[in-house]
Amino acid sequence: MKPLQELTRPNIWSLAPYSSARDEYSGHAAHVFLDANENPYGSLNRYPDPLQRELKEQISKIKGIPAENIFLGNGSDEAIDLPYRCFTRPGIDNVVAIEPTYGMYKVCADINDVEYRPVLLNEKFQFSADELLAACDENTKIIWLCSPNNPTGNNLNSKEIIKVIQQFEGIVIVDEAYIDFSTQKSFRYAIAQCPNLIVLHTMSKAWGSAAIRLGMAFASKEIISIFNKVKYPYNVNELTQRQALEVLQDPFAVDKQVRMLLQERNRMAEAFSQLPICEGVYPSDANFFLARMCDAQKIYDYLVEQGIIVRNRTKIKLCHNCLRITIGTKSENNELLAALRNYR
Repeated sequence: MKPLQELTRPNIWSLAPYSSARDEYSGHAAHVFLDANENPYGSLNRYPDPLQRELKEQISKIKGIPAENIFLGNGSDEAIDLPYRCFTRPGIDNVVAIEPTYGMYKVCADINDVEYRPVLLNEKFQFSADELLAACDENTKIIWLCSPNNPTGNNLNSKEIIKVIQQFEGIVIVDEAYIDFSTQKSFRYAIAQCPNLIVLHTMSKAWGSAAIRLGMAFASKEIISIFNKVKYPYNVNELTQRQALEVLQDPFAVDKQVRMLLQERNRMAEAFSQLPICEGVYPSDANFFLARMCDAQKIYDYLVEQGIIVRNRTKIKLCHNCLRITIGTKSENNELLAALRNYR
Protein backbone atom coordinates (compact mmCIF):
# COMPACT_ATOMS: atom_id res chain seq x y z
CA MET A 1 0.00 0.00 0.00
CA LYS A 2 1.15 3.52 -0.77
CA PRO A 3 1.39 5.86 2.25
CA LEU A 4 -2.08 7.09 3.16
CA GLN A 5 -0.98 10.70 2.75
CA GLU A 6 0.00 9.94 -0.85
CA LEU A 7 -3.40 8.35 -1.54
CA THR A 8 -5.37 11.20 0.04
CA ARG A 9 -6.19 14.35 -1.90
CA PRO A 10 -3.75 17.05 -0.69
CA ASN A 11 -6.52 19.50 0.20
CA ILE A 12 -8.26 16.82 2.26
CA TRP A 13 -5.08 15.78 4.07
CA SER A 14 -4.50 19.39 5.17
CA LEU A 15 -8.19 20.12 5.79
CA ALA A 16 -9.11 21.67 9.12
CA PRO A 17 -12.54 20.10 9.83
CA TYR A 18 -15.47 22.09 11.14
CA SER A 19 -15.48 22.02 14.93
CA SER A 20 -19.03 21.65 16.21
CA ALA A 21 -20.14 22.81 19.62
CA ARG A 22 -20.56 19.20 20.71
CA ASP A 23 -16.94 18.37 19.80
CA GLU A 24 -15.30 21.05 21.90
CA TYR A 25 -16.34 19.87 25.36
CA SER A 26 -15.85 16.17 24.60
CA GLY A 27 -14.76 14.15 27.61
CA HIS A 28 -16.38 16.41 30.18
CA ALA A 29 -19.64 15.90 32.04
CA ALA A 30 -22.22 18.56 31.25
CA HIS A 31 -25.87 19.24 31.93
CA VAL A 32 -26.38 22.88 30.91
CA PHE A 33 -25.97 23.43 27.19
CA LEU A 34 -25.71 27.08 26.14
CA ASP A 35 -23.18 26.63 23.35
CA ALA A 36 -24.99 25.65 20.14
CA ASN A 37 -27.78 28.23 19.80
CA GLU A 38 -30.44 25.54 20.23
CA ASN A 39 -33.97 26.14 21.41
CA PRO A 40 -33.96 25.00 25.07
CA TYR A 41 -37.49 23.55 24.76
CA GLY A 42 -38.63 20.33 23.15
CA SER A 43 -37.68 16.65 23.08
CA LEU A 44 -35.61 16.84 19.89
CA ASN A 45 -34.12 20.28 20.40
CA ARG A 46 -30.48 19.20 20.85
CA TYR A 47 -28.01 18.35 18.12
CA PRO A 48 -27.10 14.66 18.00
CA ASP A 49 -23.69 13.30 18.94
CA PRO A 50 -21.61 14.09 15.82
CA LEU A 51 -19.51 10.92 16.30
CA GLN A 52 -22.36 8.63 17.41
CA ARG A 53 -20.29 7.31 20.33
CA GLU A 54 -22.98 5.29 22.12
CA LEU A 55 -24.18 3.72 18.89
CA LYS A 56 -20.66 2.83 17.80
CA GLU A 57 -20.00 1.12 21.13
CA GLN A 58 -23.09 -1.05 20.63
CA ILE A 59 -22.13 -1.87 17.05
CA SER A 60 -18.61 -2.66 18.26
CA LYS A 61 -19.97 -5.32 20.61
CA ILE A 62 -22.02 -6.97 17.87
CA LYS A 63 -19.56 -6.70 15.00
CA GLY A 64 -16.42 -7.40 17.04
CA ILE A 65 -14.64 -4.30 15.73
CA PRO A 66 -13.24 -1.48 17.93
CA ALA A 67 -15.35 1.68 17.90
CA GLU A 68 -12.38 3.70 16.64
CA ASN A 69 -12.47 1.61 13.46
CA ILE A 70 -16.14 2.37 12.71
CA PHE A 71 -17.61 5.15 10.59
CA LEU A 72 -21.37 5.67 10.51
CA GLY A 73 -23.05 7.44 7.64
CA ASN A 74 -26.35 8.49 6.14
CA GLY A 75 -26.90 5.08 4.54
CA SER A 76 -24.10 3.25 2.76
CA ASP A 77 -24.45 5.90 0.07
CA GLU A 78 -22.46 8.34 2.22
CA ALA A 79 -19.79 5.72 2.88
CA ILE A 80 -19.61 5.08 -0.89
CA ASP A 81 -19.33 8.77 -1.79
CA LEU A 82 -16.75 9.72 0.87
CA PRO A 83 -13.84 7.67 -0.56
CA TYR A 84 -14.22 9.57 -3.84
CA ARG A 85 -14.16 12.91 -2.01
CA CYS A 86 -11.23 11.89 0.18
CA PHE A 87 -8.95 9.96 -2.15
CA THR A 88 -9.70 10.79 -5.79
CA ARG A 89 -8.79 13.94 -7.72
CA PRO A 90 -11.59 14.94 -10.13
CA GLY A 91 -10.60 14.69 -13.77
CA ILE A 92 -7.33 12.92 -12.93
CA ASP A 93 -7.83 9.73 -10.94
CA ASN A 94 -9.83 6.61 -11.72
CA VAL A 95 -11.42 3.64 -9.96
CA VAL A 96 -11.79 0.02 -11.03
CA ALA A 97 -14.83 -2.18 -10.33
CA ILE A 98 -16.38 -5.48 -11.31
CA GLU A 99 -19.34 -5.51 -13.70
CA PRO A 100 -22.22 -6.05 -13.16
CA THR A 101 -22.39 -4.71 -9.63
CA TYR A 102 -24.16 -2.12 -7.46
CA GLY A 103 -24.85 0.99 -9.53
CA MET A 104 -24.00 3.64 -6.92
CA TYR A 105 -20.25 3.10 -7.33
CA LYS A 106 -20.47 4.45 -10.89
CA VAL A 107 -23.00 7.16 -10.03
CA CYS A 108 -20.66 8.54 -7.36
CA ALA A 109 -17.74 8.32 -9.78
CA ASP A 110 -19.70 10.35 -12.33
CA ILE A 111 -20.75 12.92 -9.72
CA ASN A 112 -17.13 13.35 -8.61
CA ASP A 113 -15.78 13.47 -12.18
CA VAL A 114 -13.70 10.32 -11.70
CA GLU A 115 -13.14 7.77 -14.47
CA TYR A 116 -14.90 4.47 -13.75
CA ARG A 117 -13.30 1.34 -15.22
CA PRO A 118 -15.58 -1.74 -15.18
CA VAL A 119 -14.12 -5.24 -15.59
CA LEU A 120 -16.63 -7.83 -16.76
CA LEU A 121 -17.26 -10.90 -14.61
CA ASN A 122 -17.10 -14.34 -16.19
CA GLU A 123 -20.13 -16.52 -16.97
CA LYS A 124 -20.15 -17.77 -13.35
CA PHE A 125 -20.23 -14.17 -12.08
CA GLN A 126 -16.67 -14.45 -10.73
CA PHE A 127 -13.68 -12.20 -11.30
CA SER A 128 -9.96 -12.51 -11.81
CA ALA A 129 -7.70 -10.48 -9.53
CA ASP A 130 -5.14 -10.29 -12.34
CA GLU A 131 -7.71 -8.78 -14.72
CA LEU A 132 -8.76 -6.19 -12.16
CA LEU A 133 -5.17 -5.25 -11.41
CA ALA A 134 -4.37 -5.08 -15.12
CA ALA A 135 -7.07 -2.41 -15.50
CA CYS A 136 -5.27 -0.21 -12.96
CA ASP A 137 -2.62 2.42 -13.58
CA GLU A 138 -0.72 4.97 -11.49
CA ASN A 139 -3.88 7.06 -11.08
CA THR A 140 -6.14 4.24 -9.87
CA LYS A 141 -7.05 5.06 -6.28
CA ILE A 142 -9.88 2.61 -5.48
CA ILE A 143 -11.00 -0.90 -6.42
CA TRP A 144 -14.66 -1.70 -5.72
CA LEU A 145 -15.83 -5.23 -4.86
CA CYS A 146 -19.31 -6.26 -3.71
CA SER A 147 -19.66 -9.65 -2.01
CA PRO A 148 -22.28 -11.07 -2.02
CA ASN A 149 -22.62 -9.17 -5.26
CA ASN A 150 -25.64 -7.20 -6.40
CA PRO A 151 -27.43 -8.03 -8.73
CA THR A 152 -25.89 -11.49 -9.16
CA GLY A 153 -26.35 -12.58 -5.53
CA ASN A 154 -23.21 -14.71 -5.25
CA ASN A 155 -20.14 -14.51 -3.03
CA LEU A 156 -17.01 -13.43 -4.85
CA ASN A 157 -14.01 -15.74 -4.61
CA SER A 158 -12.36 -14.80 -1.30
CA LYS A 159 -8.89 -15.88 -2.49
CA GLU A 160 -9.13 -13.47 -5.41
CA ILE A 161 -10.30 -10.69 -3.07
CA ILE A 162 -7.30 -11.30 -0.81
CA LYS A 163 -4.99 -11.20 -3.82
CA VAL A 164 -6.37 -7.80 -4.82
CA ILE A 165 -5.98 -6.43 -1.30
CA GLN A 166 -2.39 -7.65 -1.05
CA GLN A 167 -1.23 -6.51 -4.48
CA PHE A 168 -3.07 -3.23 -5.03
CA GLU A 169 -1.30 -0.13 -3.74
CA GLY A 170 -4.47 1.90 -3.34
CA ILE A 171 -7.75 1.50 -1.43
CA VAL A 172 -9.82 -1.69 -1.74
CA ILE A 173 -13.48 -1.43 -0.73
CA VAL A 174 -15.49 -4.59 -0.10
CA ASP A 175 -19.21 -3.89 0.14
CA GLU A 176 -20.80 -6.57 2.33
CA ALA A 177 -24.36 -5.26 2.45
CA TYR A 178 -25.68 -8.85 2.21
CA ILE A 179 -23.05 -10.62 4.32
CA ASP A 180 -25.58 -11.62 7.02
CA PHE A 181 -27.22 -13.96 4.51
CA SER A 182 -23.92 -15.55 3.52
CA THR A 183 -21.73 -18.26 5.05
CA GLN A 184 -18.61 -16.43 3.90
CA LYS A 185 -16.50 -14.87 6.66
CA SER A 186 -16.68 -11.10 6.72
CA PHE A 187 -13.61 -9.21 5.58
CA ARG A 188 -14.14 -6.71 8.40
CA TYR A 189 -11.96 -8.95 10.56
CA ALA A 190 -9.05 -8.30 8.19
CA ILE A 191 -8.83 -4.52 8.58
CA ALA A 192 -6.17 -4.75 11.32
CA GLN A 193 -3.85 -6.58 8.93
CA CYS A 194 -4.91 -4.68 5.78
CA PRO A 195 -4.55 -0.89 6.17
CA ASN A 196 -5.82 -0.30 2.63
CA LEU A 197 -9.12 -2.14 3.22
CA ILE A 198 -12.54 -0.57 3.80
CA VAL A 199 -15.52 -2.87 4.46
CA LEU A 200 -19.10 -1.61 4.17
CA HIS A 201 -22.12 -2.92 6.09
CA THR A 202 -25.66 -1.60 6.41
CA MET A 203 -28.73 -1.63 8.64
CA SER A 204 -30.98 -1.78 5.55
CA LYS A 205 -30.92 -5.50 4.77
CA ALA A 206 -30.72 -8.17 7.49
CA TRP A 207 -31.46 -5.63 10.22
CA GLY A 208 -34.71 -4.60 8.52
CA SER A 209 -34.07 -0.87 8.96
CA ALA A 210 -33.81 0.58 5.47
CA ALA A 211 -35.98 3.56 6.48
CA ILE A 212 -33.52 4.91 9.06
CA ARG A 213 -30.65 5.19 6.54
CA LEU A 214 -27.64 3.96 8.49
CA GLY A 215 -24.52 2.64 6.81
CA MET A 216 -21.26 1.46 8.37
CA ALA A 217 -17.66 1.48 7.21
CA PHE A 218 -14.95 -0.51 8.97
CA ALA A 219 -11.36 0.56 8.35
CA SER A 220 -8.11 1.61 9.98
CA LYS A 221 -8.48 4.44 12.48
CA GLU A 222 -6.42 6.62 10.12
CA ILE A 223 -8.95 6.19 7.30
CA ILE A 224 -11.85 6.68 9.73
CA SER A 225 -10.20 9.91 10.89
CA ILE A 226 -10.09 11.19 7.31
CA PHE A 227 -13.77 10.32 6.83
CA ASN A 228 -14.65 12.19 10.02
CA LYS A 229 -12.84 15.28 8.76
CA VAL A 230 -14.87 15.38 5.55
CA LYS A 231 -18.35 14.26 6.64
CA TYR A 232 -21.02 16.77 7.58
CA PRO A 233 -20.89 17.50 11.33
CA TYR A 234 -24.24 15.90 12.23
CA ASN A 235 -24.55 13.38 9.40
CA VAL A 236 -26.55 10.80 11.42
CA ASN A 237 -29.62 12.32 13.03
CA GLU A 238 -30.85 11.63 16.55
CA LEU A 239 -33.91 9.65 15.48
CA THR A 240 -31.75 7.30 13.42
CA GLN A 241 -29.32 6.83 16.30
CA ARG A 242 -32.14 6.04 18.74
CA GLN A 243 -33.87 3.59 16.43
CA ALA A 244 -30.61 1.84 15.59
CA LEU A 245 -29.83 1.40 19.28
CA GLU A 246 -33.28 -0.09 19.83
CA VAL A 247 -32.93 -2.55 16.92
CA LEU A 248 -29.45 -3.58 18.02
CA GLN A 249 -30.77 -4.64 21.43
CA ASP A 250 -32.14 -7.86 19.95
CA PRO A 251 -29.70 -9.39 17.45
CA PHE A 252 -31.24 -12.83 18.03
CA ALA A 253 -34.51 -11.64 16.49
CA VAL A 254 -32.53 -10.60 13.42
CA ASP A 255 -30.86 -14.01 13.28
CA LYS A 256 -34.29 -15.65 13.34
CA GLN A 257 -35.52 -13.46 10.49
CA VAL A 258 -32.40 -14.25 8.47
CA ARG A 259 -32.98 -17.99 8.89
CA MET A 260 -36.61 -17.58 7.78
CA LEU A 261 -35.56 -15.58 4.71
CA LEU A 262 -32.95 -18.15 3.75
CA GLN A 263 -35.54 -20.93 3.97
CA GLU A 264 -37.90 -18.91 1.80
CA ARG A 265 -35.10 -18.11 -0.65
CA ASN A 266 -34.41 -21.80 -1.15
CA ARG A 267 -38.12 -22.58 -1.52
CA MET A 268 -38.62 -19.76 -4.00
CA ALA A 269 -35.55 -20.65 -6.07
CA GLU A 270 -36.79 -24.23 -6.36
CA ALA A 271 -40.31 -23.08 -7.26
CA PHE A 272 -38.96 -20.70 -9.91
CA SER A 273 -36.89 -23.46 -11.46
CA GLN A 274 -40.12 -25.40 -12.04
CA LEU A 275 -41.84 -22.55 -13.89
CA PRO A 276 -42.08 -23.08 -17.68
CA ILE A 277 -41.26 -19.38 -18.19
CA CYS A 278 -38.05 -19.61 -16.13
CA GLU A 279 -34.90 -20.75 -17.94
CA GLY A 280 -32.70 -20.91 -14.85
CA VAL A 281 -32.03 -19.65 -11.33
CA TYR A 282 -28.55 -18.53 -10.35
CA PRO A 283 -27.08 -19.57 -6.97
CA SER A 284 -27.46 -16.89 -4.31
CA ASP A 285 -25.76 -15.98 -1.04
CA ALA A 286 -28.06 -13.00 -0.41
CA ASN A 287 -31.72 -12.30 0.39
CA PHE A 288 -32.55 -12.28 -3.31
CA PHE A 289 -31.84 -14.35 -6.39
CA LEU A 290 -31.44 -13.74 -10.08
CA ALA A 291 -33.68 -15.70 -12.45
CA ARG A 292 -33.35 -15.89 -16.22
CA MET A 293 -36.79 -15.75 -17.81
CA CYS A 294 -38.12 -16.40 -21.32
CA ASP A 295 -39.04 -12.69 -21.73
CA ALA A 296 -38.11 -10.63 -18.69
CA GLN A 297 -39.60 -7.37 -19.93
CA LYS A 298 -43.04 -8.79 -20.70
CA ILE A 299 -43.13 -10.75 -17.45
CA TYR A 300 -42.05 -7.67 -15.49
CA ASP A 301 -44.80 -5.58 -17.12
CA TYR A 302 -47.33 -8.30 -16.36
CA LEU A 303 -46.32 -8.39 -12.69
CA VAL A 304 -46.59 -4.60 -12.43
CA GLU A 305 -50.17 -4.89 -13.67
CA GLN A 306 -50.76 -7.39 -10.84
CA GLY A 307 -49.35 -4.91 -8.33
CA ILE A 308 -46.20 -6.99 -7.79
CA ILE A 309 -42.86 -5.26 -8.21
CA VAL A 310 -39.62 -7.13 -8.83
CA ARG A 311 -36.42 -5.72 -10.40
CA ASN A 312 -35.91 -6.01 -14.15
CA ARG A 313 -32.17 -6.42 -14.78
CA THR A 314 -32.38 -7.39 -18.46
CA LYS A 315 -30.40 -4.32 -19.60
CA ILE A 316 -27.50 -5.07 -17.27
CA LYS A 317 -24.47 -6.82 -18.79
CA LEU A 318 -24.56 -10.61 -18.31
CA CYS A 319 -28.13 -10.32 -17.01
CA HIS A 320 -30.15 -10.38 -20.24
CA ASN A 321 -33.73 -11.55 -19.62
CA CYS A 322 -33.09 -11.66 -15.87
CA LEU A 323 -35.38 -10.61 -13.04
CA ARG A 324 -34.03 -10.03 -9.56
CA ILE A 325 -36.39 -11.37 -6.91
CA THR A 326 -36.16 -10.07 -3.35
CA ILE A 327 -37.43 -12.56 -0.77
CA GLY A 328 -40.53 -11.25 0.98
CA THR A 329 -42.90 -12.75 3.50
CA LYS A 330 -44.29 -16.20 2.75
CA SER A 331 -47.63 -14.73 1.67
CA GLU A 332 -45.94 -12.18 -0.61
CA ASN A 333 -43.80 -14.89 -2.15
CA ASN A 334 -46.84 -17.11 -2.69
CA GLU A 335 -48.67 -14.25 -4.39
CA LEU A 336 -45.75 -13.81 -6.78
CA LEU A 337 -45.66 -17.54 -7.59
CA ALA A 338 -49.43 -17.65 -8.18
CA ALA A 339 -49.20 -14.71 -10.57
CA LEU A 340 -46.35 -16.31 -12.52
CA ARG A 341 -48.16 -19.64 -12.73
CA ASN A 342 -51.10 -17.82 -14.31
CA TYR A 343 -48.90 -15.95 -16.80
CA ARG A 344 -49.78 -16.64 -20.43
